[in-house]
Amino acid sequence: MCQQHHSEGPAEFPPHARGVQSVSDTQPFPWDAGVFDAHCHPTDTMGSIALVPGMNVRALTVMSTRSQDQDLVSSIAQDLGVKDGDTLFSPQASSNQRIIPSFGWHPWFSHQLYDDSTAAYDGSEASKQAHYDKVLAPTPSSRDPSFSAGLEEPRPLSEFINETRKRLEKHSLALVGEIGLDKAFKLPVNWAPVEQSKRDHGLTPGGREDRRLSPFRISTEHQTIILQAQLRLAGEMNRAVSVHGVQVHGALYNAIADCWKGHEKEVLSRREKRRIAKNAEDFSDMSDEEGDELREATQQKPIKSGPSNSGTHDKKRPYPPRICLHSFSGPVNILKQYTHPSVPAQVYFSFSTAVNWNSSSDKLKDVIRAVPDDRILIESDLHIAGEQMDQALEDVCRKICSIKGWELRDGIGKLAKNWKWFVFGNNP
Repeated sequence: MCQQHHSEGPAEFPPHARGVQSVSDTQPFPWDAGVFDAHCHPTDTMGSIALVPGMNVRALTVMSTRSQDQDLVSSIAQDLGVKDGDTLFSPQASSNQRIIPSFGWHPWFSHQLYDDSTAAYDGSEASKQAHYDKVLAPTPSSRDPSFSAGLEEPRPLSEFINETRKRLEKHSLALVGEIGLDKAFKLPVNWAPVEQSKRDHGLTPGGREDRRLSPFRISTEHQTIILQAQLRLAGEMNRAVSVHGVQVHGALYNAIADCWKGHEKEVLSRREKRRIAKNAEDFSDMSDEEGDELREATQQKPIKSGPSNSGTHDKKRPYPPRICLHSFSGPVNILKQYTHPSVPAQVYFSFSTAVNWNSSSDKLKDVIRAVPDDRILIESDLHIAGEQMDQALEDVCRKICSIKGWELRDGIGKLAKNWKWFVFGNNP
C-alpha cells in the first residue's frame, strides 16, 4: 500500500548485503531491457506525475484505493496511458505511454462501503452508526460515539461496482486493484480542525498522513464481501487483479478460492498419467478410428471455465483470469496453494524493497526461490513518481536476480515477460 499511509513516511531502501557483492550488484543497470512496476501509487502525490515521462521505468501499473483517487488514476491514464502492448515493448516506446491504470477499493477503506444487497441505509445518523457498529470492532458506539459521526457517509457497494465497470470499459487495458484483506490495519483517528488545516496539501486526501491510530479494525467478514464483489467484476470484465494481504493469508486464499469453486482444473493422478502414457504407446499400432476413440477415453477432461495455456477463457467466469499478490509476505506453504495445478487462474507474486525487505531475509529468500520463474514480478509500492521510484525498482530487480541466480539483463527480461503476461494475457 502507498507509503503516505504509514507514520514513518517513505521507506528507506536497504543497502545491498555487505561483504562480497554479486555481479548483479556491480554491473551497470540495463534499463533498456525494459523494467515494469507491477504496483504503485503515484497519484497520492499528484505533483510527481509530471516526472513520469522522464523516468527510466518502461511502465507503471498505477493503483486506485478509495474515493479520492479513482478519477485521478483515470485522468493520468488518459494523458499517459499505454495504448497497446506491442508498442510498449518496442525499444522506441513512447515516453508519453507509461501508465496502466487499475481501479479498486482497498481493504483499509472498505468500511466506507455497505453491502446494499442485504442492508438498508437511509442516510440518518442512526443508520450511519448502525453500519459502522456492524463493520468495525470494537463497536464505536460502545467506545466513542463521536467516532462514527466523523467518518464518511457510507456508499452502496453496487454503486461503486457499477462505477468501476464503467471505468474498465473506458480503459480497455485497465486492471482491478488495489483490493484485498488486512487483519492488522486500524483506522486513524478523525481529523481535528486544527490538524486538518495543517495537512500537506501536496498529498491526495483520504490517507492517514501521520494521524494517530484508533482502536477500531474493519471486520474480515466485511472486507471479504467487498473483495469478492471486485473479484467477480474482474472475472466478468476479463481483467487481472492486484491483491493486498496482511496477516490474513489463509482467509485471503479462501476468499479468492471461493470465487473459482467448481471451476478448478482436473489434476490427473500418477496412476492415470501412467495409464495414458501406456495407452499412447499403442496408438501407432491402431487404425486412425481406434486411436481417436482411445484418445477420447483417456484425455484430461476440459476445464469448465478459466484460462487455457493460450490465455483464452470464458468471460463470464466468477474469478479473475490473472492475480498478482502484491508485496507477497506469505510463507512457502501458502505460495504452493496458489500454484497448485488445480488453480484455474494464473497467480503471480510481486516483491518490493519498501515492504518485503523489512522481514526475515532468509525466509524471504526461500519464498522468492519457491516462486515459479514465470510468476514473479517486481514493484515499488511507492506514493511518488520520479527518481526514488526508479531507484526502488533497480534495487528490487538486482535483489531478485541475485536470489534467483539470474544474470541481470536476462533476469530483467524474464520479469518484463511476466509483467506482460500478467497485464495483457495473450492479447497485448
